[in-house]
Amino acid sequence: MDMETVRLVQIVEKLVPELVPFLTERELNLNIVLRDGLAFLEPEDAVEIVQHSICEHQKEVLLQ
Repeated sequence: MDMETVRLVQIVEKLVPELVPFLTERELNLNIVLRDGLAFLEPEDAVEIVQHSICEHQKEVLLQ
């Protein structure tokens, strides 16, 4: 499968919707590139992506 770019909100809503209230609008709108596409993700993968995205977002905020 080809790479697919999706917004983080698509991943979270599909696999771990209980996390939506804990994420900011900016975090939810982050673009995520998936090597094998959204169809192959598991909930554990989604949690890992969320964790990494939050860390990267925090780094950007600290640098500003």
